[in-house]
Amino acid sequence: MLDFVFHNPTKIIFGKGKISKLGEEIVPYSRRILLVYGEGSIKRNGIYYQVVDILKESGIEYKELSGVKPNPRLDSVREGIKLCREHSLDMVLAVGGGSVIDCAKIIAAGFFYDGDPWDFFTRKAKIEKALPIGAVLTLAATGSEMNGNAVISNDETKAKKGVGSSHLLPKFSILDPLLTCTVPPLQTAAGVADIMSHVFEQYFSANEGAYLQDRIAESVLKTCIHYAPIALKEPENYEARANLMWASTIALNGILSTGKLTDWATHMIEHEVSALYDIAHGVGLAILIPYWMEYVLDEQTVGKFAAYAINVWGVTGNNEWEMAKEGIGKTRAFFKALGLPSRLNEVGIQREDLEIMAEKAVTDEELGRFKKLNRQDVLSILKNAF
Repeated sequence: MLDFVFHNPTKIIFGKGKISKLGEEIVPYSRRILLVYGEGSIKRNGIYYQVVDILKESGIEYKELSGVKPNPRLDSVREGIKLCREHSLDMVLAVGGGSVIDCAKIIAAGFFYDGDPWDFFTRKAKIEKALPIGAVLTLAATGSEMNGNAVISNDETKAKKGVGSSHLLPKFSILDPLLTCTVPPLQTAAGVADIMSHVFEQYFSANEGAYLQDRIAESVLKTCIHYAPIALKEPENYEARANLMWASTIALNGILSTGKLTDWATHMIEHEVSALYDIAHGVGLAILIPYWMEYVLDEQTVGKFAAYAINVWGVTGNNEWEMAKEGIGKTRAFFKALGLPSRLNEVGIQREDLEIMAEKAVTDEELGRFKKLNRQDVLSILKNAF
């Protein structure tokens, strides 16, 4: 296990009806906030009206930024920064899933930066400060509610990039599983794929010795495997929604990556897919993960894949290769059983764009750590997945 420093100050308020705590969580930081949300689902399911009533009862003034898309756009970030400056707003509240929270984070950071917020993603500027950020989570997927990461898409350049900073950690996040019961089946399934992909990127590590982290990771994966079908069959099953919501948070709040060299190759590849075609991130990951697994399976990695098959899927046998392949097969079958596509051409991807995606994914000489990939490797994975 490698040395590490772990610090995560985000306060989590978890449980039924905990949205009622929203006002008292905001007031220590602000009385004038920007309310950020998506394309209308929180109005259709009534969450928006709950939030607004609480804000009014608590004497909190607010302006709204709506219409944040599933792959949040730079234009929304720019508009949010403008609203905060024009109306002297000094906190950003995100009500939604990871895309909304990511957008809120960069608005909060961009408020203090004179240049364009895209500079954070091209490394022309560093995030030095941010407005306080709060979140009400409505979708179990990204883990953005308890980490300092954000991913934004730039329509002008057809790029999708991520950035991380301790300044982007939310001050608090309210995790009320009841708020996720109206999430449609495809979004629920894609969210589960997103959760599992975060675990995979940290579980399949370039270094050995982090035994505890691996066992936690396997438990998160088994939780997803157990509860995802239940949530799809019984959308209002509280225990299913609660376990998936907490799994989402644990998957990317820093615990699983401590003491490890993590990979993230599949995420970097998927970013280029959804940057060009605007598909849901979890959908893209569900397609790519099994093909990445098959491609990186070799003499050096087979032991880890066999352990994954045994500990997560209950595979038995004496041949590591056979067990590893069975575990990968079960992963693909699980995503398919959730109703997720298994080929890129199923979601409208065109073959002629695969080379462009591979070129943009590998900006340096190699990608990933578990097994290093060059541009040709990435192109092969994309072709296999097509």
